[in-house]
Amino acid sequence: MNEIQPIKWKKKFFTIAIGQTVSLIGSSAVQFAMIWWMAIETDSPLMMSLAGLVAFLPQLILGPFAGVWIDRRKRKTVVIAADLFVGLVAAAFAIVFFIGSPPIWSVCLVLGIRAVGGVFHTPAIQALIPMLVPSQELMKANGWSQFMQSGAFMLGPVFGAFLFGAFSMPVILLTDLLGAVVACTTVAVIKITEPKSNSSEYPNFKREFQEGIAVFRADAKLLHLLINAAISMIFFMPLSSLYPLMSSSYFKVNAFHAGIVEFLYAAGMMVSALVIGQFFQKTNRLRLARMGIFWLGAVTLLCGILPASYGFFWIFAGLCLIMGACGNVYGLPVMTYMQETIDPKSLGRAFSLLGSVMSLAMPLGLLIAGPCAEKLGVAFWFLVSGVAIVAVTAVMALYDRK
Repeated sequence: MNEIQPIKWKKKFFTIAIGQTVSLIGSSAVQFAMIWWMAIETDSPLMMSLAGLVAFLPQLILGPFAGVWIDRRKRKTVVIAADLFVGLVAAAFAIVFFIGSPPIWSVCLVLGIRAVGGVFHTPAIQALIPMLVPSQELMKANGWSQFMQSGAFMLGPVFGAFLFGAFSMPVILLTDLLGAVVACTTVAVIKITEPKSNSSEYPNFKREFQEGIAVFRADAKLLHLLINAAISMIFFMPLSSLYPLMSSSYFKVNAFHAGIVEFLYAAGMMVSALVIGQFFQKTNRLRLARMGIFWLGAVTLLCGILPASYGFFWIFAGLCLIMGACGNVYGLPVMTYMQETIDPKSLGRAFSLLGSVMSLAMPLGLLIAGPCAEKLGVAFWFLVSGVAIVAVTAVMALYDRK
C-alpha cells in the first residue's frame, strides 16, 4: 500500500514518536493533576463521571466531521495545530489558577476544550504512520509507538503526583505547553510525502461520512469485532473517570498510591506493546484483538470483587498491570489491520469514525455508571463491567463461528 525507503523510515518515525512521547508525558501529568484535584475537592463519583462525559463529548460531536477534514488536509499540519491548541488551553487555564481558585465546573470545561485537540490529533497521527513506515513493518512500528506512549502514560501520572505535591497548579499546567512545543518541533522538521487529496473541492460531509461507514461495512469480520468492542466499552470506559475514586474512596489511599496504579497500568501497556510488536506480526490480527477484549473483561471482574482493605489494594494494582496489557492486545492489532487494509486517502475518516463510535460508548456508560457508583459503590461497577464484557465477547465469538 505504501512505497517507503526501508533505511530512512526509522529515523523519521522515531523523531516524531519521541516528540509525541514528550508531549504525552506533559499532558498525562496535567490530566492526572486536574482529575486528582477534582477528586479531592468533590469526592463524588457523579462529578467525576460528569467530567469524563464532558471530555468525551467533543469526539462524539466533531469526530465524523474531523475525519473528513483530516483527509482533506496535510496530516502533518493537523498534528502540529492540534498539539499547540491543547498546550495553549492548558497555559490559559494556568492563568486562571494563578488569579484564584477556579470553580469545579471550569475544570470540566477545560477537559472538554482540551479534548477538541485530541479529536483531530489522534486520527491524524494514526493516519500519518503508514506514510512513514513500510507496510510489512507496521505492526512492529505500532508496537514501538505504543511502547513509548505507554512509557509516557506510566511516567505521566507519577510525574503528575510529584508535581501535585511539590508545585502549584499553574506550574503543573504549563508543562503541557512545553511538551506541545517539543512535539510540534519534531513533526515540523520531518519531510512527509502525503497522498493527494481533493481539498480544493467543497466537502460533502454526508457523502464522505457514508464513505467512512462503507469502509467498515465492506469488512464483516472487522465490523463485528468493532461492534463487540463498542458494546464492551459502554461498560469499561466510565472506569477511566472512576479510577481515582477506587483509590481515594474505596481503598482509602493517597495520590502516591493512585499514581502507582496508573504507573502499573501503563507498564502493562508498555510491555505488551513491545511483545506484540516483536513477536505477533504474523498472528491473526482480529482473533488476537478479541482475545484482548475477553481478558480485559475478566480482569475487570476480578477488580470488582476485591475487599476494601489496604492489603487488597496491591492486588488491585497488580490486576491493573494486566488490564493495561489486555488493552494493547486489542488496540494494536486493530490499528495495524486498519492501516494495512484501508486506503490511505480514507484512513483519517476511518480512524475518526471509529473514535466517535467509541466515544459514544462513554456518555452512554456514564449515564448508568455515575448514579450506580454513587449509590452502590465504585467497585460494584467494576464487577458489572467485567461480567458484561466477558458475556458480550463470548456471544460475539460464538456468532462469528456460525
